[in-house]
Amino acid sequence: MMIGQGFDAHRFATAGTGRPLWLAGLLWPVPEDTDPLQASHYEGIEGDSDGDVAAHALIDALLAAAGLGDIGSLFGVGADAHGAGMHGADMLKETTAYLTANGYKPVSASVVIVGNRPKIGTRRAQAETVLSTAVGCRVSLTATTTDHMGFTGSGEGIAAIANALVVRQ
Repeated sequence: MMIGQGFDAHRFATAGTGRPLWLAGLLWPVPEDTDPLQASHYEGIEGDSDGDVAAHALIDALLAAAGLGDIGSLFGVGADAHGAGMHGADMLKETTAYLTANGYKPVSASVVIVGNRPKIGTRRAQAETVLSTAVGCRVSLTATTTDHMGFTGSGEGIAAIANALVVRQ
């Protein structure tokens, strides 16, 4: 058994850009009853792909556990990279296929989202199902804030830390 850890952080998109918010494999739409002044709290995450920090941290954890590099080595970096425009869940499925092709199998994983928004609790079970299905093993999801400290606490961005356990097949 091998354990890997991953981390990812991105800033939120500029208010008014209309970038969709993808996190933990889920789209987080602006609720219909949202005050227009609060709508910016649902701006998406900047990135070459959908910016899903939970999925990206989990990818790094899985690849680190298997000793197969990191998200940049598998998907590339930049607007013209293989991973550009991809959704996090699709990237996780491709990562899992890559692990399998190299003789590894995910056994267990966990992800911690660090940020003030969106509130994860209401959709935790749904996100865990999406992530677990994409990876092929149980993935647990938790969330925390930084008590208004740093870039996540100020609402400038969001981060995620992940751990994964893989076995050699």
